[in-house]
Amino acid sequence: MFSGIDEVDWASMEHAYGPADDVPELLRGLASEDPAEREAALDGMYGAVHHQGDVYACTLACIPFLFELAVDPEVQDRGSVVELLTSIGGFDLDEDDEAEIDEDEIEGAANYAMAAAAVTAGAGVFFELIADEDAGVRLAAPLALATLHRHPVRVLALLRERLPVEPDEEVRLALVEAAGRVALRHRPLAGRVAQWLGRLASRAHSPGLRLAALAQLARCSPDGLPGDVVPVVSGLLREMRSPPEGDGAEGGGAEPDRDPDPDAEPVDPDAETVDAEPVAAAEASRGEQVATPTLVGQLRSLSAQESAGRGAPWAADLLRTLHVGLDDRVGDRTALLADQLRSPDRRQRIDAVRMSGGLIRAWRGPYEELVALVGDQLSDAEPRLAEAASHVLEELFGLAAPAADALAARLAARPGDWVKSWASGPPGLGSTVKALARLGDARAVPALAAALELPQVAHDVGFAVGHLGAAAQPLAGALRSRLAEMELDEGAYDRASPLLAGLTGLRAGEATPEVLRVLRGAPQYRGEWLRTAALRALGSFGPAAREAVPELRALISRPGTASATEAAEALWAISGDAEAVLPALIEGLQSPQVHERRAAAVALGSLGPRAEMVAPRLRGLLAHEELWLRVDAAIALWEVSGRSQETVEALLAGWERSRHVRVRVAECVARMGPVPEGSAAAHVLRSELVSVRRHNAMDGGYGSHDIHEDEKLLALCRQALRGTGKGTTA
Repeated sequence: MFSGIDEVDWASMEHAYGPADDVPELLRGLASEDPAEREAALDGMYGAVHHQGDVYACTLACIPFLFELAVDPEVQDRGSVVELLTSIGGFDLDEDDEAEIDEDEIEGAANYAMAAAAVTAGAGVFFELIADEDAGVRLAAPLALATLHRHPVRVLALLRERLPVEPDEEVRLALVEAAGRVALRHRPLAGRVAQWLGRLASRAHSPGLRLAALAQLARCSPDGLPGDVVPVVSGLLREMRSPPEGDGAEGGGAEPDRDPDPDAEPVDPDAETVDAEPVAAAEASRGEQVATPTLVGQLRSLSAQESAGRGAPWAADLLRTLHVGLDDRVGDRTALLADQLRSPDRRQRIDAVRMSGGLIRAWRGPYEELVALVGDQLSDAEPRLAEAASHVLEELFGLAAPAADALAARLAARPGDWVKSWASGPPGLGSTVKALARLGDARAVPALAAALELPQVAHDVGFAVGHLGAAAQPLAGALRSRLAEMELDEGAYDRASPLLAGLTGLRAGEATPEVLRVLRGAPQYRGEWLRTAALRALGSFGPAAREAVPELRALISRPGTASATEAAEALWAISGDAEAVLPALIEGLQSPQVHERRAAAVALGSLGPRAEMVAPRLRGLLAHEELWLRVDAAIALWEVSGRSQETVEALLAGWERSRHVRVRVAECVARMGPVPEGSAAAHVLRSELVSVRRHNAMDGGYGSHDIHEDEKLLALCRQALRGTGKGTTA
């Protein structure tokens, strides 16, 4: 094994962390008899040689040696090697990707292409591995074939031929998943795959296999799903929870089918073939696993914890796949999750809570029943279930209303969870407190009061106070006291910002002396941030902060600075003295910093017609290259001039350019009054309201306020359209 490995000039190559001269040691580690050494080597391969999916010259040089490892029966844990090869060779560079490659990325793109070619050239070995004695290898081989082999018809025929004789249920599911991958990668075969999956889903197979077939059918041909997919899937889940007669194991399912598939196509005789006889042992070793401090080890440990005690640990993955395939069928997905949330199986309910969060983040719909069922989990004795439910509800803001009483009950029962402490960084509010506060529910106030009594105030107290509004007014005294006693040292910003945010939310003008102390004594470290927070607080107080006027006039005497613009905005809110603030704001509009120009435009807009003389300057910004500045300038132009036509045109152009500006645009359009029926604005707003997808939904990520922002956008669209005539969605 590894013939020629020392002849490769590894030192001349690099990986993610420097010279690649350690790669031979990693490759040899993959062949070690020591499980810990194998795992450390695998972690090194993913962490350096194939870092975050990257392909380097040393990654390409590894490919022949990885194939040697994959086919050597003496090597343990070869399934992981097959997975690594699949990842290295499975990158698809389509025409759109090629068009976007710049000069600096050419070498990387070439490496991806060479890796795909090299691994694909050797993919025939996976035909042999699909019947390997090691179940871990058999588990990885189907997806490798579906991803890498050049002849998908042969691959599909082999998958169908292998299924009836495969004794391991999890491997059988992998065969079905691989068929779905073939259909997705080779669309002309999708119809053929869908027919086969439909037959698997409807026959007397194990419930797990039928669920896997439905999940893949949803991915590659959702129109082929049965009309009663929700009750079918719910029935399969019940079967999986109930042991078959005479079997005490949970979720055992039916025996593997031994009869050949009558619809299976024979494998091409010229292609690589496999022994179709059943393997000797149904539960062949997948390789000994050990706990190691590597990332791979931690991921495996987490996976093992999630799977512990589950009769069908793969069921959650199948359901997630099914939900992805159902896509915008929100009604079906909601009904399925509601059924899962009523399951007696706590683990199934944990999965359902998490998937409910994913559904609500990405799609709009009527979620009252689903949210109430998530709220029901808060009282469960299983801490992971209750905690998962609490975290989902935290993101829902107003949509969490059906669970308000359940949140309040959990809050009252668990005062120890009101504030969470961490090994590093400031403490934060517990998710139950945040969820209730974001609903504006006064029952969160005692928890916030307790948080304000702790030695270190939770960093998010102020934001929670802001959502509660007048209900949190009793907290103003505590916020003032903590701010007054706070030392203005280099850590002042971290300690003061939550207090200032809370006072801002309450518009607590009586706190002006305490805020002025912070403004005057802001330290050098993060002092600019601290002054910004203090000025925002003073501006929110309005005329009640009149004693701050001299201080603010002194600050705007230095025009062209961020502090001058922020001070001018606060001074206008407090005194209404347009003549005093206009020079500073006009100067800010010419700042070389885009964010300062935006702040000046917003502040000028708040002056309304008193700032009409700056309309030409604002109009000139409508062609600026920075989108957000164009939007802010357009809004300010309408506010100072009252002319809506050119403003609306600019705003709608921004709307189409970026989804991220839509809330800001809708706020302005809604303030303009009902939009004319049949106008371009009405068309855009109605199109947004009929879209099922949330405007800010992202694949692979999300923000904690995404749902709140999208619901706000919908409310603004309805407000803007209200009274526009027949067909309004208000």
